[in-house]
Amino acid sequence: MARYSLGIDIGGTFTDIVVYDHGAGQSLSHKELTTPAAPSAGVLTGIRRLFGEHQLAYQDVVRVVHATTLFTNALIERKGAPTGLITTEGFRDTLEMSREHKYDLYDLFIELPRSLVRRSLRLEVRERVNALGEIETPIDIAGVLAAADQLKKAGVTSVAIAFLHAYANATHERAARDAIRAKHPDLFVSISSEVSPQIREYERTSTTVANAYIKPLADSYLDLMSREIAGLGIPAPLFMMLSNGGLTHVDEAKRSPIQLLESGPAAGALAGSYFGTRAGTPDVLAFDMGGTTAKLAMVLKGQPLIAYSFEASREKRFAEGSGLPINISTIELIEIGAGGGSIAAIDSLALLKVGPHSAGAAPGPACYGRGGTQPTVTDANLVLGYLDAATFAGGTITIDHASAVATIAPLAKQAGLSIPELAWGIHSVVNENMAAAARVHIAERGHHAGEFALLVTGGGGPLHGCEVARRLGISKLVCPPSAGVASALGLLMAPARIDRVATVAKRLSAMDWASLEAAYVALERDAQAVIAATLTGDPAVKVERAADMRFVGQGFEVVTGLAAGPYTVASASAIRTAFEAEYRKVFGLVPPAGEVEIINVRVAVTAAASSDELKVPAGSAARRAEPKARRQAWSGADNAFVEMPVYDRYALGVGARVEGPAIVEEASSTLILPRESVATVQAAGSLVVELTA
Repeated sequence: MARYSLGIDIGGTFTDIVVYDHGAGQSLSHKELTTPAAPSAGVLTGIRRLFGEHQLAYQDVVRVVHATTLFTNALIERKGAPTGLITTEGFRDTLEMSREHKYDLYDLFIELPRSLVRRSLRLEVRERVNALGEIETPIDIAGVLAAADQLKKAGVTSVAIAFLHAYANATHERAARDAIRAKHPDLFVSISSEVSPQIREYERTSTTVANAYIKPLADSYLDLMSREIAGLGIPAPLFMMLSNGGLTHVDEAKRSPIQLLESGPAAGALAGSYFGTRAGTPDVLAFDMGGTTAKLAMVLKGQPLIAYSFEASREKRFAEGSGLPINISTIELIEIGAGGGSIAAIDSLALLKVGPHSAGAAPGPACYGRGGTQPTVTDANLVLGYLDAATFAGGTITIDHASAVATIAPLAKQAGLSIPELAWGIHSVVNENMAAAARVHIAERGHHAGEFALLVTGGGGPLHGCEVARRLGISKLVCPPSAGVASALGLLMAPARIDRVATVAKRLSAMDWASLEAAYVALERDAQAVIAATLTGDPAVKVERAADMRFVGQGFEVVTGLAAGPYTVASASAIRTAFEAEYRKVFGLVPPAGEVEIINVRVAVTAAASSDELKVPAGSAARRAEPKARRQAWSGADNAFVEMPVYDRYALGVGARVEGPAIVEEASSTLILPRESVATVQAAGSLVVELTA
């Protein structure tokens, strides 16, 4: 009997559905327009269409993995639940004071990150725990309940509790949570000692408040998705993709939904890692461009980089410090407002701008015929001849060339350009927007773009990839099979993974080594319990230890991977050596002397989610590439329309070569090959493109 895994990735414009047949080693996919008002509606429609078209049986599904941008969008658009904060007396304004510095010193009109909780809903109670975890002032439970009463009366449905130094002693937070739940069982409660048990009050409070802000939405949405999928007759449990590139069960996701913020982009990075390794290029920039945003992740030696904090909902796209700090483990990436739905306009200086605002799925680009009236990147690509109106998005949407021309025409007249020239301008500007963000991201991590191949996924990645690669000085591009739905396929590659962190704040010279080992063991047991609740049987787990370390007196730490325990006093030298190696990698040199301290301890526990290795079939036997058609498309090198051959991706056998300028089409994406480029089909199924400078 066939066994299927089902991947569901809800993006800002499209919802991607992928079914992987474990027996045949093949995948089937479908793109459905996202339904923002009711995201599950688009999911169910897409599943029904895919299963109906290929006559698949719902009862044969053994695993369902889901990623969504719903919670990220709720933060960005400020559409979360009415949220209140209860904190230690004297710390009501932690969110407003933040780090007490401006991210741009010279901007007189600077916009600082907007708090998710207005001041009237931030309340104080008497209690005090010091940095050693010692109780200095017992908690006033009556004050906690009075605060909860006041918040509920004000319409709050979710409460964040963040007490001073709760990472060192969570007794007061737990007592407050239990008291509120007993009196107000309908209130959602998040406590910082569970959501972000580590030092730095602003970051810890910000993360806890963000978790509380999306918790009611996550709870209702995940319950609904579980019911809807079961209602189709699918017996498999629902797994959620986490920002760290792992998956977990629904109850863990509901407990701490903040872990889901970057779930979709994380899946794209996993796909980049998988296909890059298969193509023989383990160092890649995984570039995923969808309908609303573009994401870029660095993959080194086949592994995406992991970060332990990031900023959500930035007021200024590239400005560090302009967003809400979130302390979660996440695949490190950048995300910018550059997608197929990005809107083009001419500003007051007569300059062409593209994004970050998007037409999204509703109304979408003008060519969708759903009420969109503003020119977008997709409209421009249609005018340039890069898209086939009849086969766009696998034929799920019929797009109209005349509507695209009509919406771009006023902009072209305003700029004094022809319509194709203005469309090429839109295409070029969005490419430079993405390349500019990528340059900064790569340089900040001590690398140069030329060291990598560019691996393109998403509906827009192959369309724009070659031009973005050239702007970055990259000579090789990898386009995997089914590139347009690769993120959804990436969901099915994800292991179960749980990250845990705790603060110890001890110098190596004064370390209680038994306590340090006990802290790691406690985190590992907690993470392994979640893995056991996620996967059936007795999965083989892999445990990795790390620590946030610094020289005494420094303000920030370097995350350092450590060898397996148990740790004793004899471990001090090896731990310091590991830290100094990581420090040198980041800063180039190591101070000749200085004490070292461990601030936070971290563990990552992973286990394969399936005993079957995911395989994407290679291409067929080699044969000569023959175009299926020819059409007029814009060549940037010629600054004119030229006749380009159009190839069917599925008809290209292993070893087939396609020389640019040319167009390669498949159901979910279109690859544009510029002049002086050559694409070759690898045995692993990917198209590898060699570009001239």
